[in-house]
Amino acid sequence: MTDSQRATAGYVAPFAAFVGFMALEKSIFHSQHLYPVRCLVTLAAILLFSRPFLSLRPSRPLGSIAMGIAVFVIWVAPDALFGYRHYWLFENQLTGSAASTLAAGDREAFPFLAVRTLGSALLVPIIEELFWRGWMMRWLILPDFTKVALGTYTPLAFWGVALLFASEHGPYWEVGLLAGILYNWWMLRTRSLADCMLAHAVTNGALSAYVLTTGAWRYWL
Repeated sequence: MTDSQRATAGYVAPFAAFVGFMALEKSIFHSQHLYPVRCLVTLAAILLFSRPFLSLRPSRPLGSIAMGIAVFVIWVAPDALFGYRHYWLFENQLTGSAASTLAAGDREAFPFLAVRTLGSALLVPIIEELFWRGWMMRWLILPDFTKVALGTYTPLAFWGVALLFASEHGPYWEVGLLAGILYNWWMLRTRSLADCMLAHAVTNGALSAYVLTTGAWRYWL
């Protein structure tokens, strides 16, 4: 394996493992009972491929925490204030619906909820930031992305990643777009994957706490 291939695997493989296993769950098992296995497979991919490219030391921790809280507020405020999520623009054949796929039993199973929360708050931010802002933002500038510094701006890279990040979030695409814009901007400001991971972790951690305390399971698709 060449250095370029190793770098691509380091940034892409964990995300591919997570999304691939999720697709398998939905298409074959139609449930999230295997979510813990999905997390273990993804963690193995991180340990196997991503360690040389992974830094967990943010340069602006307070700013990253504030950014994460801001994105969390943006994520839940529209539904709390206006409740428009069930209009056709957000629920259709393309985006799906804002309804959780968690079985009723899973919502009451502490071990499952603990793994789901840890996966959302710790694992997902790592794999998504590696993929979107570590790899995709640079690959859209130059296929040999290792020659592009983190946080390099071009309109295609910035807005392309923001739009793709939005599409990943189905019926929450509009808040996903705003989140993608803010995370992209934070990458430009900090030039640090660790700061983006911290911001993303705070957002997902706060959202998980919100889901567990209010029963708003629709945020866990």
